[in-house]
Amino acid sequence: MNEIGYQSLILSLVLIGYSTVLFFIAGRKKSFILFQSAQHAVYAVFLLVSIASAALLYAFYTRDFRVEYVANYSNRSLSWFYTTASFWAGQDGSLLLWAWLLSLFSVIVIKQNKNKNSLLLPYTMGIMSFTTLFFLYLLVVKTNPFATFSFTPADGKGLNPLLQNPEMIFHPPSLYIGFVGFTVPFAFAIAALMNNRLDEQWIKSIRRWTLFSWLFLTIGNILGMQWAYVELGWGGYWAWDPVENSSLLPWLTGSAFLHSVIVQERKGMLKKWNITLIVLTFALTIFGTFVTRSGLISSVHAFGVSDLGPLFLGFLALILIVSFTLLYRRADSLTNDRNIISWSSKESSFLLNNILFSALTLGVFWGTIMPAISEVFTGKKVTVGEHFFNQMATPIGLVIFLLIGICTLLAWNKTTVKKLYKNLLIPGVVTVVLFVLFILSGIRNTTALIALSIFVFSLGVTLLEFARGISARKRMDNSSFAKAIVNLLRINKRRYGGFIVHLGVLMLFLGMIGSSAFGLEKTATIHKGGNIEVGRFSLLYKGLTSEHTGDLNIVSANFDIYNNKKFVGPISSEKHFHENFQPATEVGIRSTLKEDLYVILSGYDNKTDTATVSVLINPLVLWMWIGGIVMVVGTILAMTPRIFNKN
Repeated sequence: MNEIGYQSLILSLVLIGYSTVLFFIAGRKKSFILFQSAQHAVYAVFLLVSIASAALLYAFYTRDFRVEYVANYSNRSLSWFYTTASFWAGQDGSLLLWAWLLSLFSVIVIKQNKNKNSLLLPYTMGIMSFTTLFFLYLLVVKTNPFATFSFTPADGKGLNPLLQNPEMIFHPPSLYIGFVGFTVPFAFAIAALMNNRLDEQWIKSIRRWTLFSWLFLTIGNILGMQWAYVELGWGGYWAWDPVENSSLLPWLTGSAFLHSVIVQERKGMLKKWNITLIVLTFALTIFGTFVTRSGLISSVHAFGVSDLGPLFLGFLALILIVSFTLLYRRADSLTNDRNIISWSSKESSFLLNNILFSALTLGVFWGTIMPAISEVFTGKKVTVGEHFFNQMATPIGLVIFLLIGICTLLAWNKTTVKKLYKNLLIPGVVTVVLFVLFILSGIRNTTALIALSIFVFSLGVTLLEFARGISARKRMDNSSFAKAIVNLLRINKRRYGGFIVHLGVLMLFLGMIGSSAFGLEKTATIHKGGNIEVGRFSLLYKGLTSEHTGDLNIVSANFDIYNNKKFVGPISSEKHFHENFQPATEVGIRSTLKEDLYVILSGYDNKTDTATVSVLINPLVLWMWIGGIVMVVGTILAMTPRIFNKN
């Protein structure tokens, strides 16, 4: 099977090269016969890469440790669940997954556009095939997932315990789907530039692909945050790690594009912005793979040092040079149909949104690459910590969250003072009242007060917009309240799907405010029978317990939780010791809508039955995960085809 897998990759490399050349020739000569032949090659590539992927999975499931990749990322004691995750746990398998997704999406794009986009499709497929060619070249020439030892080890090294978490089954594939998915809108954009077909057709062709890709990037980032929160044992969910940043960057530019493209569809504006944003989004997905494989940065998520970094950097440079050369040559065709006539208009707020997202992207990007650049030019690696990112991102982020409310209040073209006053009155009064209540309740942190006020304002505006829509639909349909909601969401899925996404974003924002501004922490070494008190919680230490299963030793510190002297329940935090890996901490978490009680076992002494623990109270964290679910629901609603609407 291993030989079949590798030979399938070699044959797929030859065929994808063939299809790449034919697609571009077919686009230039308008040849249907050449285009059809290239399509058939794409179908064959998908089949061959699927065979290779199945062969690697087969090697994992049959414990074929003669295969280096299988031996490095699995062992006999690993469950089938985490054995599946081993497929993408390392560099070779993740690249194979990337190539398989690219070949799958290529087939889907061909099928979707069977009877449309005849002028754009050859170049679109040529670009997608060239991208697939790059990844297949890496797999065949540079990092063969089917490379074997000259002997067969008795067992493998196993999967890193940090990756043995349910989120890791879904987190990396979700990010890969998002990354690879953005190849489609990028390919359509470049095809439109090459063909000089820069009307709204390419935008319409990629709307759902962009939402689809953004959706999976969102899922991947949220799952990654949750994994970091429950698995890394430091009490937080985002540390501005370089690999975390590399998945955030295309999400930021993708978010900007999703907002900006509405203006082009409605008003024929921001055309250059939209091309630029989609090019940058795709380029940043490649930058993310470069970060994890270049060895230039240190990260718990990175694959370590490899020789692939220069290849990714070269591919990234090629993308940017070709894209912006085409953009420069087509600049005259990308002039706006109209101009912004008032800064009190919805389109001006979208432009500001673009500027803010771009500024945030640039800040995160600079902070991520700064250590590597400083090392190249000075020989010293400058450390860029959380303080830099928080200081840079906080003011920009606050204005972006404020725009969620402001943009909703503004009208297209121009908003009159009378209408703005009417729209602002209710949410403005509510915000002022709650701002005063926040101060009276004892909140003195200025940033927290501003953030909470922005949250209240934008939430109030969004809910008010929903209420107005439901009320109008109820009158029009003469229906019940519940049916009015259903009809509202069914008839205008894109608009109200977007509002639901904004509600989810605001829930995420609330969790960020609570956990960053109002958290409590205490660290202590305690003996059995002792207490550690944090806020209104008291934890009674019940002692240590040990457990041995297979190659795993577990030491647990056990506590009873009391809330204002009332027993709540037990909680424990653990240290896991694996044969081939460093010790891992399993935190104890008790979550409510109000707060998380978070217990970290830092150290222990079996002889004296003492434990050193850190206890944190993280307010409102659960709202982040709920917000993530709401964002997913809203995006799926916005993606739903309008064909199902009944007017």
